[in-house]
Amino acid sequence: MYASARASRKVRVAAQRLPRRSRPHSPTYVAMKVLVENWRWADVPFYVRTGKRLHERVTEIAIHFRRAPLALFGQQPAEYSRRNLLVISIQPHEAISIRFEARVPGPKTRLGSVHMDFSYADHFGQPSTTGYETLLYDCMIGDATLFHRADIVEASWQIVDPILEAWRRPGRDHLAQYRAGSWGPAEADALLNRDGRAWHQPRV
Repeated sequence: MYASARASRKVRVAAQRLPRRSRPHSPTYVAMKVLVENWRWADVPFYVRTGKRLHERVTEIAIHFRRAPLALFGQQPAEYSRRNLLVISIQPHEAISIRFEARVPGPKTRLGSVHMDFSYADHFGQPSTTGYETLLYDCMIGDATLFHRADIVEASWQIVDPILEAWRRPGRDHLAQYRAGSWGPAEADALLNRDGRAWHQPRV
């Protein structure tokens, strides 16, 4: 649940469209840690967060690679090296970026971060079509590739239903609050801090 705060005009206009009766106790933010119980994704945590009136409207998939178990360059311990990072931006701009560590040329052995970015709009000189345009076209030609099957929808609700039920239980009235225009409540940061991690902050 978000609390009032100064925010951009775009954020304030979006808030005005919400019914007033739904504001005081409506859950507007969720952050969760999800584990997939199979051999392929064993011990790989998926952290998901979404909410209303956040700092920016952006959808990204950030993949943090594990650190190397030993230091390949120099005497710096492996735990102090930066993780390689792959970011897939879905909206508002479609792009892919990767950050990795590379040895800096010279007599000394040290590492430096390298950023490589690809943007559809910058590379092809025009913005890509919106998701709705693509789906409407697929409907007209009968292509169901990008549409969810019924079993996928049912599996998604198996994750969401227990959360909704927990919120409805007696004594669960307290919802974490966050300021409008922020990236969410402090409890979301604590969720990752317990695992020694932090949320990826989008470059907007």
